Amino acid sequence: MKLSVFGATGDLGSECLKQALDAGHDVTLLVRSPDKLDSTLREQCNIHQGDGLNATDVDSAIDADCDAILFAIGVDKQSPEHLCATVTENILTAMRSKEIRRFVWCGGGATLLEGDQLSFGARFVEFFSRVFMALRHRDKLKQLEVLSSADDIDWVGIRPLQMLHGPRTESYRLGYHSFSGLSKISFADCAHAMLEMTKDDTWIRKAPIIQY
Repeated sequence: MKLSVFGATGDLGSECLKQALDAGHDVTLLVRSPDKLDSTLREQCNIHQGDGLNATDVDSAIDADCDAILFAIGVDKQSPEHLCATVTENILTAMRSKEIRRFVWCGGGATLLEGDQLSFGARFVEFFSRVFMALRHRDKLKQLEVLSSADDIDWVGIRPLQMLHGPRTESYRLGYHSFSGLSKISFADCAHAMLEMTKDDTWIRKAPIIQY
């Protein structure tokens, strides 16, 4: 399978990259700083240096015969407003021009969706994110808005709560189960779920919570 990965130098993206390469996939990356990648990984993938906010850079990193896009870009305090949403718009434009349909992304549990069990824990997660992580919260809401209007794209995603370093167990829950700020998942298992979604239609146009 041919994959394009965005956000490959981050904790989640690097796991997506490692697992994709281990599975024998042909991987293309768009990164601003290729030197942040392990030299062994650099030798195994096709690297385009550029910025996801630049539509031309994004287009160059998506081959016409690409099977799926993996979106693992994170947001920090220095990120521009609507980083993920803008990069997603650029990716969708390139996908449409090349007739690529599968887009797999990582959102966040603070973005509440229809079907979620709105327990006290879930409402607290949303409140905390909206107040104390406002930039990220707004961006993920905007990104979901962009995707929700993309009826021509087979998008699918996961919404983790606390993402931690840890082993890939391949034993986790995907769905609209009850959750809270204590719900955890490893970066490795998030990456595993995302790679599975490149070929599984179970959650098309849905974004289930992922947790242990």
